[in-house]
Amino acid sequence: MQRSAPRLTRILACAAVPVMLVVAGCSSDSGDSGKPKAQENTGASASATPSPSQTTKAVEPAKFAKLPQVCQSVSAKTTEVLVPKAKTKNGTPAVSSDLASRGGCSWNGLDDKGVKGSQYRWLDVSFYRYESDATLGSGQERAGQNLAKEVAKVEGTAGAKNLRTSVAAGIGDEAKAVTYQENKTGVNFVYTSIVARTGNVLVLLSYNGAGYSGAPTPTEKAITDGAVKAAKEAVASVAAANK
Repeated sequence: MQRSAPRLTRILACAAVPVMLVVAGCSSDSGDSGKPKAQENTGASASATPSPSQTTKAVEPAKFAKLPQVCQSVSAKTTEVLVPKAKTKNGTPAVSSDLASRGGCSWNGLDDKGVKGSQYRWLDVSFYRYESDATLGSGQERAGQNLAKEVAKVEGTAGAKNLRTSVAAGIGDEAKAVTYQENKTGVNFVYTSIVARTGNVLVLLSYNGAGYSGAPTPTEKAITDGAVKAAKEAVASVAAANK
């Protein structure tokens, strides 16, 4: 354990967020209406003034009003399996200035297997909730727009190798999974990030691992399966929190 600690200290850093409405007034043909010009101008001005129904866009209400307790969004049983020997068993909450709109939690740990080396794992989950807005759209639409942006951010990870993006079926209303590998000071890490939308809430989950001191690198399947399991629990926790 001591032989790999200095290297871990150096490399195990946390990796782990408008549509304008234009109302145009229609002008009428010019001509003699029989009214004084002042009255004609006043009438034209009044008719060009948009009504509240013209300027206000009706949007679908946001589906979910609150977020779950993030460090409890993935069960303790699952985190124990995915992150053996986690330094903080109950997870480390992320700092947030608005817990009603965003929050996060992470687990990381090194499982020392003696002469067989050590296995490192990191699990991180974040939630973002979007309100409906007459100018920006419904909370569901905004979450969907940001899903694409978050996937693009993961796909742009510097140093990523063998990167692949796929649809993650069965997770929320829509979800994408991005898998890749990254080498950090001679150690190969395997990553799977899942970005999922459930209603007006976006769930970002990342799970990665590496083998140290002769331990084998975890398989992509093992990391992806773990990420999918945790993501399903995190998504389900949103609906449970809003019952």
